Amino acid sequence: MVKEVVSEKMKLVVALITLQFCFAGFHIVSRVALNIGVSKVVYPVYRNLLALLLIGPFAYFLEKKERPPLTISLLVQFFLLALIGITANQGFYLLGLYYATPTFASAMQNSVPAITFIMACALRLEHIDLVRKHGVAKVLGTLVSIGGATVITLYRGFPIFHKIHNMHEEERIESNSSYNWSLGVLYLMGHCLSWAGWMVLQAPVLKKYPAKLTLTSFTCFFGLVQFLVIALFVETDLNNWIIVSWEELFTILYAGIIASGLVVYLQTWCIYKGGPVFVAVFQPLQTLLVAAMAFLVLGDQLYSGRIVGAVFIMLGLYLVLWGKNEERRQVLEETSEQDPESLTKHLLEAQHKKSNAESEV
Repeated sequence: MVKEVVSEKMKLVVALITLQFCFAGFHIVSRVALNIGVSKVVYPVYRNLLALLLIGPFAYFLEKKERPPLTISLLVQFFLLALIGITANQGFYLLGLYYATPTFASAMQNSVPAITFIMACALRLEHIDLVRKHGVAKVLGTLVSIGGATVITLYRGFPIFHKIHNMHEEERIESNSSYNWSLGVLYLMGHCLSWAGWMVLQAPVLKKYPAKLTLTSFTCFFGLVQFLVIALFVETDLNNWIIVSWEELFTILYAGIIASGLVVYLQTWCIYKGGPVFVAVFQPLQTLLVAAMAFLVLGDQLYSGRIVGAVFIMLGLYLVLWGKNEERRQVLEETSEQDPESLTKHLLEAQHKKSNAESEV
């Protein structure tokens, strides 16, 4: 049983790391899409359309016998999840990325763990006991992770590799767009708030409707409808809907298949397995990955400040993960001391729930 528990933890950790790699690649791909002139409304429409076409058939056949009956209340909740997690999330992100850089956008997203933590506590989805070590570790780890992201954002430091041409080019771009920097920050704050809200509100919906593929499909469908309604007023030029290059096709395919199809389902699965705060705490890893990808793919300069920030981020992750594991261990110990029979029953019920969850997946 111990091996099975370790295996489940490893699956969750590997899934979360893969999730951050996919997100990091999406930052770079989206920046390329904006650079070549892809519309900020057409891009998410194609993205969610592809995701729906990809996930929909799997949801229909794989969860045909396991889907709970749909109700008006559930459909309203799906619509609101799409409004927060698809329309607001993706819309604010593209607007913020348009006025900022991929690394800065990723650094701003590191506020998501703190926002998610506060929302989860407010909704009583997460319990914090500041009297005990694990409670202090979770709070301190979240703050340290955000501190590392802040260092990456505000402290540039000296260049690690002297790429003179790229340094001048980056300074020229930042100088020309500095008057829009505050606007980019504002949009990215809206993006982070909507993302955190989606992660927290999705957890209780999954308890009522555990068919994850179907939930993802409905979310993509309602998000697609909402973006199409926006497009009726914002994007009236039909030429902007035509894909004219292989670069545009690649960015749209990556956004639809990876960033909306694979990532949305993978994140939904991770939230179901580990909870919203545990998923959100891996978010700071993305900043390190984006900085490395931007250096290798886009030729952006890598600065010492990003390395220092990455060290703080990893320290914060370790503290939070230790706090979560310590909290679970103490709960099991206290239950065992109070009533050994209840512990056995609890473990058997947990094993039964895990088996059911694995059969659903």
